[in-house]
Amino acid sequence: MAPKKDNNQWKTLDRDLKKISQIEKASQYASRPFVSPSIALLFILLCGVAAASFLGEQSSSAVVIFAAIFGAYMALNIGANDVANNMGPAVGANALTMGGALIIAAVFESSGALLAGGDVVSTIAKGIIAPSSFVDKSVFIWAMMAALISAALWINLATIVGAPVSTTHSVVGGVMGAGIAAAGFSAVNWVTMGKIAASWVISPVLGGFIAALFLAFIKFFIIYKEDKIAAARRWVPVLIGLMAGVFSMYLAVKGLKKLIQLDLYTSVTIGFSVGLVVYGVTSPLIKRQAEFLENRNKSIKKLFVIPLIFSAALLSWGCPR
Repeated sequence: MAPKKDNNQWKTLDRDLKKISQIEKASQYASRPFVSPSIALLFILLCGVAAASFLGEQSSSAVVIFAAIFGAYMALNIGANDVANNMGPAVGANALTMGGALIIAAVFESSGALLAGGDVVSTIAKGIIAPSSFVDKSVFIWAMMAALISAALWINLATIVGAPVSTTHSVVGGVMGAGIAAAGFSAVNWVTMGKIAASWVISPVLGGFIAALFLAFIKFFIIYKEDKIAAARRWVPVLIGLMAGVFSMYLAVKGLKKLIQLDLYTSVTIGFSVGLVVYGVTSPLIKRQAEFLENRNKSIKKLFVIPLIFSAALLSWGCPR
C-alpha cells in the first residue's frame, strides 16, 4: 500500500504546483497593464526632478519644472504615436524586433531633435506668435505652456481612440490658438502660418509621388524580371546607397550647420561619397543573403530587410522636425 500512498502524494503535489503556476501567470497578466503607465510616470517625475536640480532657487524655476514635466508627457505621446508609425513596417515585416525598434527610435529621435530641430523650435517659439505682441512676458510664457499641454492632451486622446493625428499639426494649432486667446488675431504671423499650411499639403503629395516612382522602379527592374533574385542583388544595394547618400547630404546641409557651415558642393560631395561607401558595404551583404533563395516574390522580401531598417531609422531621425 505504500507505493499507492506515495502516488497520491505526488499527484497532490503536482496539482498544487499547477495551481501555483496558474496563480503566478494570472498575477503577471493582471499586473502587465500597470507596467507601462508606471514607467511613463517615473520618466515624467525624473524629468521634473532633473529640471529642479539644474535650476536651483531661480525665480522662474517653477515654470520651467512644469514645462519639463509636460514636455516629458508630450515626448511620451510622440513616442506612442509617431514612433509607432515609423517602426510599424519594419516590425510588422519581422525586419526588427520590438526591442531593436525601440533602441533605434530612441537614438535617431534624440539625435535628430538635437542636430536638426533648432529651426523648428525657432519657428514654433517666435515664427507663429510674435513675443512682442504680448505686453506681459509672463502671459506669453503661460500661453506657450497652454499650447504644450493642449497639444499633448489632444495627441494622447487621438492615440487612445486610434484617430489619425499629427504632432506637428497639434503643436502649431496649440500655439496659434493660445496666441489668439491671449493676444488676439493680430498676434499671429499669417504669412508663416500660410507657409506651414502649404507644407502640410505639398509634403504628403510630393512624398506620395516619389514613393510611387520608387515602387514603379522596384516593380519594373526587380519584381517583373525573370530572374528576380539577380535583379534584387543588383538594385537593392543601389537603393540603400541612394538613401544613405541623400540623407547624408541633408544632414550636411541641415543638421550640421549649427556646428559647421558647408556649401552645397561640399554637401553633395559628402552625400555622394557616403552613398558609394554604403553601396560597397551592403552589396556583398545582399549577395550573401540572396544565396539559395528561390526565384519568387516572397524571397525578395528577405533582401529588403536592410532597406526597411534604414528607412525606419531615417523616419525616426526626421520625426521631431
